[in-house]
Amino acid sequence: MVITLRDIKKAYVLPRVTIEVLKGIHLEVAEKEMVAIMGPSGSGKSTLLHIIGCLDRPTSGAYLLIDVDVSRKTDNELAEIRNKRLGFVFQSFNLLPRFPAWKNVELPLLYSGVAAAERKQRALDILAKVGLSHRADHYPNELSGGEQQRVAIARALINNPAIILADEPTGNLDSRSGKEIIDIFKTLNNEGVTIVLVTHEKEIAEQATRIVTIKDGVCSSGCY
Repeated sequence: MVITLRDIKKAYVLPRVTIEVLKGIHLEVAEKEMVAIMGPSGSGKSTLLHIIGCLDRPTSGAYLLIDVDVSRKTDNELAEIRNKRLGFVFQSFNLLPRFPAWKNVELPLLYSGVAAAERKQRALDILAKVGLSHRADHYPNELSGGEQQRVAIARALINNPAIILADEPTGNLDSRSGKEIIDIFKTLNNEGVTIVLVTHEKEIAEQATRIVTIKDGVCSSGCY
């Protein structure tokens, strides 16, 4: 398994109340799976994805990522794991408006010590992979929503991650653009990339190899 979660709990302690978001999640994801996580608003989907992506820490429980116990890692070690093993795609694209597409894509390589010429070439190669060679020099405000999300996917792929994590990747797109994005994910999955995505759209989730349902902070179906 590339992802193994055992009794993962997450609570936020506020001055007068403790909010339990995850109440004991058990989940396994095998290499080369494409898993969709569904559930109503407030069920804990995004919190779970953030824990899987080492963007947040669980309150308790065990988490093995590619056989590494990430609960024992320092913040710097987690940052290195995120940069080398994980790629992230978000609903809001998170592109830097002052940079053209290729410079947005190369950003993760800045932390890997890659020379400038190689960074640019790798960014251009990845943009070609998602069908955006002709838009490499365009800025985010010159791109459609679907094109911006493809740039975000290219950025997530630049370090050849083993796992792509996507939080509502089609949430801001029309149905046609959303289908194009899911088709890219399916192609990547067929090439061996493990994909875990959060979605509220049933038709999107049905494109995955497995649907995991989260309800009231626990996994109600599809966890194994």
